Amino acid sequence: MKLHINGEINEYYVQTLCMIFFPGEKFSGEEVEGEPILYLDVDENEEGITATARLCYQGKETSATKLQAPSEEFTKDRARKIVIGRALLSAVGEMLHYRPSWGMLTGVRPSKVATEHLLGGYSKTRARKHLSTNYMVIPKKAALAVDVALREQQIIGTPDPRDCSVYISIPFCPTRCSYCSFVSYTSKRLLSLIPDYLALLCEEVRAKFQTIGELGLRVVTVYIGGGTPTILDAMQLRTLLSVIAECTDVSALREFTLESGRPDTIDAEKMAIAKAYGVTRVCVNPQTLCEDVLQGVGRCHSVKDFYNAYDIARKSGIECINTDLIVGLPGDNFNSFATTYDEILRLSPENITVHTFCVKKAAEILREGRRVYNLRGGDAGKCVDYSQIRAADMGYLPYYMYRQKNMVGNFENVGFAKEGTECFYNIYMMEEVHSIFAAGAGAVTKLVEYAPAGSGKKSVIRRLFNDKYPYEYLNSDGGKAQADQIVQFYRERGF
Repeated sequence: MKLHINGEINEYYVQTLCMIFFPGEKFSGEEVEGEPILYLDVDENEEGITATARLCYQGKETSATKLQAPSEEFTKDRARKIVIGRALLSAVGEMLHYRPSWGMLTGVRPSKVATEHLLGGYSKTRARKHLSTNYMVIPKKAALAVDVALREQQIIGTPDPRDCSVYISIPFCPTRCSYCSFVSYTSKRLLSLIPDYLALLCEEVRAKFQTIGELGLRVVTVYIGGGTPTILDAMQLRTLLSVIAECTDVSALREFTLESGRPDTIDAEKMAIAKAYGVTRVCVNPQTLCEDVLQGVGRCHSVKDFYNAYDIARKSGIECINTDLIVGLPGDNFNSFATTYDEILRLSPENITVHTFCVKKAAEILREGRRVYNLRGGDAGKCVDYSQIRAADMGYLPYYMYRQKNMVGNFENVGFAKEGTECFYNIYMMEEVHSIFAAGAGAVTKLVEYAPAGSGKKSVIRRLFNDKYPYEYLNSDGGKAQADQIVQFYRERGF
């Protein structure tokens, strides 16, 4: 796709808007026959900011001009983004006969704008109307964003600046799903790195907790993620959990999650060890209960494996179970998804996370030559709606939400929970209310000085990156060099 831009415009923002309509599109420096060409002009004067978008595609042309008058409600930068979004969505949407559900909201956190307005004194009704009118969000998505924002704020309350969380990365899986782009390792040679990786990881975990203690911070949640953390054998899992127990009082945590994930890695011994070391939340993720779909995306477990793993997790006594499902998987349809979802509701896990299928550039499925990008999403919209209606019917509340590029149908990922079982870590991580200290390959420590939306201040966030790949991590200092940077960040803020 070729962009011709004139005026004070953030080109990356325009690209993200274009990718709503042309998922997976690449932006070149030259015009290519048959590819879309967008002309965008922005002008600012006393009357306000005017944006004109003109799209040429497949022998057709359409354009739209929008004006955003000066308003105390918006900063100039936000007003510029809104008017650009309105012009572009109007022009491109008219040609393609498509209205995106989330309007011009392209960021990871669609509830962010709703949060700002609620904290600024807006009522629920006014916040929903604002999203629909100014950001072109369809009403049911505006209502979802406001509901999630309200739930998040109820859970967050007034954050204590001494609170923090710890994330621990296990970037290995028994096999790689065809849609996956996470840094996860599956071959025998790379899985052989696990013993050495675990040894260095435990060193880093001890170092991170030591720094936390020296700063007088309080760990409120621990999240072991992946990859597939339960790819560790029972002895390895015990080693990791015992190190965590040495470093912090796990009984004082608000939450301790082991993102088990793949049913084919879960057994009774591992769940018993997790329970004994204070784990309070586990994930048992089928993605779908359709055998053909599972095989089609490279999930090397059966539906029976999921039921066995879920039963083991439930009998372990761990109090909270999450199940992940994916809407829009290749080969899936409304009937098979609805059957899966109804069965999950019958099992009654405390948390259900419904993801919309999203393909990243590094996913194997793209190299297979399969057509996976889908503007309208086929049955995905019906599936998303069904999941949200049925969740409400069964007493589950939406409590966190995020979005990604190139999602089928431009929909969303939503976490549902029975009241009182929400995953705190998910909210803390998504809303960036306190620091997340991360250990392991690909882990990112996020140091946060929080300022609530609507306060007139901006949160200060600093990220410290570990080496991305396990073999690189094994040749590193295991995050030790970060200690001085972490201490400096907090000392500058009076700790």
